[in-house]
Amino acid sequence: MAAAEEAGGAPGSASSAQRRLRVLSGHLRGSREAPALLSASPCGAQGAAGLPGPATIPKRRQELLKWNGWGYNDSKFIFNKKGQVEFTGKRYRLGGTVLPILKEWMEKTFGASLEHKTLPRATLNVNDVPPSFANEEFLQDLRATKISYSQDPEDRVFRAHGHCLHEILVLREGMFKRIPDIVVWPGCHEDVVKIVEVACKHNLCIIPFGGGTSVSSALECPEEEKRTIISLDTSQMNHILWIDERNLTARVEAGIVGQDLERQLAERGYCTGHEPDSMEFSSLGGWVATRASGMKKNIYGNIEDLVVHLKMVTPRGVIEKSCEGPRMSTGPDVHHFIMGSEGIFGVVTEVTVKIRPVPEYQKYGSVVFPNFERGVACLREVAKQRCAPASIRLMDNEQFQFGHALKPQVASIFTSFLDGLKKFYITKFKGFDPNVLCVATLLFEGDRERVLQHEKQVYDIAAKFGGLAAGEDNGQRGYMLTFVIAYLRDLGLDYYIIGESFETSVPWDRVLDLCRNVKERIVRECKEKGVQFAPLSTCRVTQTYDAGACVYFYFAFNYRGIGEPLHVYEQVETAAREEILANGGSLSHHHGVGKLRKQWMKETISDVGLGMLRSVKEYVDPNNIFGNRNLL
Repeated sequence: MAAAEEAGGAPGSASSAQRRLRVLSGHLRGSREAPALLSASPCGAQGAAGLPGPATIPKRRQELLKWNGWGYNDSKFIFNKKGQVEFTGKRYRLGGTVLPILKEWMEKTFGASLEHKTLPRATLNVNDVPPSFANEEFLQDLRATKISYSQDPEDRVFRAHGHCLHEILVLREGMFKRIPDIVVWPGCHEDVVKIVEVACKHNLCIIPFGGGTSVSSALECPEEEKRTIISLDTSQMNHILWIDERNLTARVEAGIVGQDLERQLAERGYCTGHEPDSMEFSSLGGWVATRASGMKKNIYGNIEDLVVHLKMVTPRGVIEKSCEGPRMSTGPDVHHFIMGSEGIFGVVTEVTVKIRPVPEYQKYGSVVFPNFERGVACLREVAKQRCAPASIRLMDNEQFQFGHALKPQVASIFTSFLDGLKKFYITKFKGFDPNVLCVATLLFEGDRERVLQHEKQVYDIAAKFGGLAAGEDNGQRGYMLTFVIAYLRDLGLDYYIIGESFETSVPWDRVLDLCRNVKERIVRECKEKGVQFAPLSTCRVTQTYDAGACVYFYFAFNYRGIGEPLHVYEQVETAAREEILANGGSLSHHHGVGKLRKQWMKETISDVGLGMLRSVKEYVDPNNIFGNRNLL
């Protein structure tokens, strides 16, 4: 018996029966016909017999990750002794690289100064942490299951938040009023069933915790919650249970983080292709719970396109379909009650996803347009002709300038000379205004011949809208920055700059108006609220669809001289969201609603639609065991 089973993770009879049926069906079809299934032990904790692969993120996440900022402890933007920005660590290609232009850009854009600095607390003071009020009878029952748990202050604080600006500011300067009382680490689906059963028995509150990358306040504990709050950390449920090479599917435990999932699949020649910007740290279950989107969705689809089968534990029992067929006409799809449910109905434990062979060829590209309007028109035509590459992103001029500020130090005079020639050609010979032009970055992948044909088609379309090919290096650098951009917020906070990103989806005929109006609204609101320096207000079109696009906004400002900077920020963000809705945009494209945006849910999905969600909640979870209070 596996170690996990000895620790209390004995399989249920239904799980055993399903496993036996799988084996028998393989025998009946014959070995040549049987799908290539690599099965894990019933409880995928220690000793699983599935597809092994060490988890990148440890159980005690604070050993590797920042407790009051984004990402790895050893990775950050700093000012070195020469006063230049440098990125530390060796985990990213940017590691050890000097960014000589960024300091000047920060001074020019925000009025920032190295002389004005505000540092966060270096360590967590456990005396500031609210005490744990764990129900003793629950603890007794939990100990009987031998499922791992902790009441350690550091473990509890780490799971009390996501990565919204206000959450990080609280960690830098104070403490949450309410945090989980206990953290539990189930090792498999059966462990989750036991935890939910015991929590229901004692009427306690469960908040599922996956990767912890939420930017919608979804993980914050409701201050008014009087019951014991259990943070159900799925990180130890991190195995690929099997790969079916005939049907190109894989059954995966929901706690696995994106980078581990893709690495382990790649070792066997496969991928899901799902790459959200948070994929290093976000979990498969979190993707399902928020209806996530990845940058390469043009080829692989969004999470709702990748999911074949789901298993979710609720207070009423387990939800799952009886088969893994590609489509069913059996009433409203129960998967769509689960996807986007943000932890209010239960916790996702296992997901069967589509997989694809790792593409044989990948190529980056970039196009510069004379203005944002031409760029949007090009993306619209690309979408209309359904020839979008794996990823296509259009940055406005402000974001182009920002990206230029992140350019690493040039290695040689020759490279610098070539860069100068390119700039001269675009601005002087072709007449592009450097303060108006915009840039699209491209990523193609697939078999080599098809990629090259695809590339030509996209560049031909771009040329019709005045676009000029700007080189593979610029495109590759743009995507290289994807996973380090989030680290910049921590640097900004050290120098009185607060900022955030938010997103929406919008029909094509509203893209330009929405981008212009939201950016102008941010500038206007900041000025009215006493922000001394003009804010950064920028956007990019980051996903394309037949009928519309996803637009990402960034805004930031220098808060020196402002008495309540967080309050001002929240007022500006609220105004920006209202402007988005007024211009025909959605409440969210992929970040989700959480508690941050639920005030607009009724307006967004109608009173009747909200009532339908409430009815499902009341049936599935009548005692509000999953009480994070998201969405509703």
